[in-house]
This record gives sequence, C-alpha cells and structure tokens, in this order.
Amino acid sequence: MALRCILILGLFSGWTAGYKQGDNVTLYVNKVGPYHNPQETYHYYTLPVCRPEKVHHKSLSLGEVLDGDRMAESLYHIRFRENMEKKTLCKLTLSEKQVDELREAIEELYYFEFVLDEIPILGFVGYIEESGFLPHSHKVGLWTHLDFNIEYNGDSVIFANVSVKDVKPVPLEEGAGAAVGGVGVGGGSLTVTHTYSVRWYESNLPHSRRGERLRDYSFFPKTLEIHWLSIINSLVLVVLLLGFVIIILMRVLKNDFARYNVEEEGGCDDLDQGDNGWKIIHTDVFRFPPFKSLLCAVLGVGAQFLTLATAIILMALLGMFNVHRHGAINSAAIVLYALTSCVSGYVSCSFYTQINGQRWVWNIILTSSLFSAPLFITWSVVNSIHWWSGSTQALPATTVLLLLGAWLLVGFPLTVIGGIVGKNRAGGFQAPCRTRNIARQIPTQPWYKHTFVHMAIGGFLPFSAISVELYYIFATVWGREHYTLYGILLCVFAILLSVGACISVALTYFLLSGEDYRWWWRSVLSTGSTGLFIFVYSVFYYRNRSSMSGLVQSTEFFGYSLLTALVFSLMLGSVSFWASLAFIRYIYRSLKMD
Repeated sequence: MALRCILILGLFSGWTAGYKQGDNVTLYVNKVGPYHNPQETYHYYTLPVCRPEKVHHKSLSLGEVLDGDRMAESLYHIRFRENMEKKTLCKLTLSEKQVDELREAIEELYYFEFVLDEIPILGFVGYIEESGFLPHSHKVGLWTHLDFNIEYNGDSVIFANVSVKDVKPVPLEEGAGAAVGGVGVGGGSLTVTHTYSVRWYESNLPHSRRGERLRDYSFFPKTLEIHWLSIINSLVLVVLLLGFVIIILMRVLKNDFARYNVEEEGGCDDLDQGDNGWKIIHTDVFRFPPFKSLLCAVLGVGAQFLTLATAIILMALLGMFNVHRHGAINSAAIVLYALTSCVSGYVSCSFYTQINGQRWVWNIILTSSLFSAPLFITWSVVNSIHWWSGSTQALPATTVLLLLGAWLLVGFPLTVIGGIVGKNRAGGFQAPCRTRNIARQIPTQPWYKHTFVHMAIGGFLPFSAISVELYYIFATVWGREHYTLYGILLCVFAILLSVGACISVALTYFLLSGEDYRWWWRSVLSTGSTGLFIFVYSVFYYRNRSSMSGLVQSTEFFGYSLLTALVFSLMLGSVSFWASLAFIRYIYRSLKMD
C-alpha cells in the first residue's frame, strides 16, 4: 500500500512556483542525443561543456527516470524578470580529443535539453554546413553563446526557449591545431568562452494555460496534422465492413434456423440425423480445448491490457497527461499495470475453473508471467545495451528495485487475489448442449479454411482499420511529436475492437459450417494475428518513415515493437474469443427454441 501511494503521488503531484523579482530561477541541464534517434540519449555533462565542480542532481519522478531524464543543476544564473547580456558562463580549454568528440556530436546532429520551471528548452549543440561538390566544403561549428527568451505573467514563468540568432559559431577544425579567429589555440588545444544572455517578456497567458503555449511552439518540425479525411475514410470502410458482416451473417443464420428447426422433435441430441453444417457438431463444439491453462492466461492478460488501455485513454481525455508532466504516461502505465493485475488473475482463474481446470496455482503463475517474463527479458537486453553505451535510458539500480518491488508487492499479489476470487466465484460453463465422450471426426477442410488463411484475414482487416492512426502513434512514441487527438484515438480503439469481434464471429461461423469444432484457439489466433501485422508495419516504419540507426536505437525499437505486437495479440485475441463464445452460445441456444 505504501508503494502504491508513492507511485500515485509521483504521478499526480505537481505545484506552481511563484517568484518575486530577482528570485533565482533554476535551470537544469538534462540530456543530449542524436536528432534521428530519440531514445538514444546521454547526460549533458558527458560532453566537454561548462559544468560545476560538484554536480547536484534533481530528484526525479518514476516517469521521468523511465523517460531517460537525468536533470542536474547548471552554472547558468537566471534571476526572475532580470535581463542579462553576454554574461560569461565559463572558459574552457579543450584538448584535441575533446574537440573531436564535439565534432562527432555535432555531425550526428546532437541536440540538448534543458529544463526551466518544468519547461523543456531544446537546442542544437553546434552547426554543420555542407556546400559545393568540387571543391566540397564541410564546416562544423560550436555554439558558445545562447540567448534565453523567457515569458512571464505575474509571478510565474509561462514559456522559455533558446536561440542563436545573430550568433556566429566557433569553427571546429580537424584536430585542434589550426588558428581560429578570436579563440585561443595552442599546443593542440582550443580555448573557448561560453556566454549567455537572458531576456524576459511579459505574456497575457495565465499559468493554467501555459501548456497551450508549449504545444504551439515546436523546436522540431511539425508533421502531424488533424487527418480528418483519413479518419472519415476509415470510419466509412469500417461501417460498411461491419454492416456487410452483420447483415450477411444474420441472413445466413436466419435460413439455418429455419432449416434446422423443422425437425425439432427429439431435442438437441437428435439434431445430427441426416444433416450437415454447424448443427451436426453440437455434441463437440463445447469440447474443451488442449492447453487450457495457457488459453485462460491469454484471456486474462488480454482482459488486463484491455482495461489498462481504456483507462489510459480516458485519463488522457481528462487532461492528466499534459506537456509539463514529464513521463506522466510512463508512471500511469506502471501504476495501472500493477493495479489491473487483479483483472488478469480473476478472468483467467475463473474461466479455467469453468472448463474443469485442476492446476489453478500453476494457472495463476502462468498468468502473472505471460507478459512480465517477455518484458523482463526484452528490458534486460535493451537496458544492458544502454548501460554499455552510457545512455541515460539505462535505468539506475534504485529504479529497477522500485519496479521489481511494484511487481512483487503489488502486481503479483493482486494476481493471486484475483485468481482466488475468480476460482471461488466461478460457476458452471453453461453449454447449451451436452458433449459426447468420443470426439467426432473432422472432415478435410478446403485451403481457405486453414488456420493461416484465417489469421491473414482476421489480422489484416483490424490492422487496416487502425493503419492511418498507427503512423501518428509511431511518430509520437518514436519521434518528436506530441499526440493530443485522444478523442480520435478513443474512436479508433473502439473501431478496432468492433472489427476484431465481428471478423472473429464471421470466421468462427465459416469454421463451424465446415464441421470443424476446433474454434477455441482459432478464434484467439485469427484476430490476435493483428499483432504480426503491427510488427511488420514497425519494420516498414523503421526503414521508410524514420531516420533511426545504430545498435542502441535499433535494439530498443525492435525490442519494444515486439512487446507492442504481443500486447495487441493478447488484447484482440481475448476480445475475439469472448465474441466467438457468445456467438456460439447464442446460435446453439436458439437452435433448441420451438
């Protein structure tokens, strides 16, 4: 309980700083990294820059640490509403190795992030210019002067950014032995003087709306726009698809009911005399599948992620994830994953008991580790590579212990509690027809009813419903954009679940019509294969829609893309299974009506 309180306080805590004129406004340095690899970040002080003798780090929330933030106090002295011009920050003598290090960083388009009153300030470390073909010119320069432009309203800071307008960069030649105008050079070293200016501007925007100012300004080029035409197109296609499936399926079922209910004399057990189709397998359709425990674990974890995703989207709609709460979504995901573990335990163990499962303890262990084990393995590989490269994305030991404690003290116990409650409250399976002891032989099926064909159809159609929105989500997670269209995201999420359920019902009907009663796992795999399409799209995005490269960024991208595909497979597999089960119960219950 104490751990939960700490996590929730870390997520929702926030306070407004009020300043008086002349008060110190602390500027924190945070991280640097290549422009094209958003998740490859390093501490700002890993570069040869001005730094205090003793570095004091700021206390960070869980979400900030997970986001790779490592804020530390800087040498910049900024006073509230007091302008400064060309104030010296420090004078550095750079060795040849340090100059080469700066050149390499600038050539890789390193940018820095500072934080002033919870406002991120972004800028490039240096300047690079390519010109000419013969002769070719390649110039690299270091920005040694920064202009801070800060907006205020009353006693609060509204917005801040940094510019290098009318500032000439210090050229960094190959090595450090060349003479640089205005900069001391000697003995293979380069001496530079870092300066800064501060200018305050009054703003009419109240502090409560300063997030709007930050959203309107973007250091990075904006590529996301409200894509109404694509959304309307997706909605129309989905409505037509759902209408087609529902109308055709209901007409076919109506004809089936009219044909099957003609001979309703002897009850449900006599319906298989001289007929074929889905009616004839009524004594086998509720035969419990193999690998019961794994199936129930998939259903339980899928229900957990369905609850978690819905809660995240609703919290976003309520405005809990604004631009000033660093890592708020990360913190919310950790807290909700731990708290919703009871959902997975309850759903899994309850259904496992209904289908006569006996090893309920093993079922709970399998449920709790079905996602957490792949997550831990993936994280271990990614974190090790980040640690090897010195990236700030490598989690410190205290954060690892905190997350491990959250799972051991909150997540796993809630899974056990949910499993016990589900086991004790589970009723009967409620099958409309009895299952015979001897299984019926399944006739040879045509190629279009094979598992892989159903997976291709059941995965492609839900993926096509979200493919447009998927690009914007990828551009947010793996790019520089701020996603704010949460209402549209909720609509797309509802469309995804609806399409998955309808397609699963249709494919299940076609399977039963061929007298194949092995629908249990087929219903999970058919729509759950959407995760495979999402992973294939992630490969396409990496190669054709991004400029990411390098071992660090590539490992994180593909590692967590695999986990994302697994989440979608579990979530949609669970939805499609319950839709198919409800459909099968309905048609066989209706078959007995006179």
